[in-house]
Amino acid sequence: MLDIKEKDKIKNILANDGVIAFVTDTVWGLGCLPNSSKAVKKIYDIKKRDIKKPLILMSGEVYPLLKYVEPLSKYAHKLIKTYFPGALTVVLPKSSETPDYVASGMSTVGIRVPNNNIFAEIASCTPDRTLATTSANLSSQPPALNYSQAVEYIGNEVNYVVPDFGLKANGTASTVIGVIDDDVRIFRQGDIVIDYTQTVG
Repeated sequence: MLDIKEKDKIKNILANDGVIAFVTDTVWGLGCLPNSSKAVKKIYDIKKRDIKKPLILMSGEVYPLLKYVEPLSKYAHKLIKTYFPGALTVVLPKSSETPDYVASGMSTVGIRVPNNNIFAEIASCTPDRTLATTSANLSSQPPALNYSQAVEYIGNEVNYVVPDFGLKANGTASTVIGVIDDDVRIFRQGDIVIDYTQTVG
């Protein structure tokens, strides 16, 4: 859906330490290249976000995300196979490829593949087909649910708000589940309900 002119615009903005806003399957997001510390800092400044709160890594496909995490456990692999693409963020032990400033110095990082073709095309504009992301809003405020709200909330702060071309967000945040060794826990209950007590092991 994104034409060459639109893709080139996104590529140039991101390559020059820019921050964009975009639609996903859940809520609107902010994103930048994971290897741009300048752009990551800009995201934190825009949101007035606590630097102790990490960003998550998102792509339009699973494979590009795997280099940012340690080899998947059996249960993490099952979650990803079952729910990606979709409204699930899986927090995993990070690899050395994940910058500390993305993970806020933590040993883990969240990964997700949204079920939204516009986002997938946006991610494909990046060198690693991956964006460091968070929701499009000021911290403690509700996230943007449509293009107009994204423009209203943070349009003056980001380098570009990418049109959604009719592919709307559903308005419910993703479920966040951590899978660290044998420790599995739900950090945030969202659109997907997982009873891990029945399936882990």
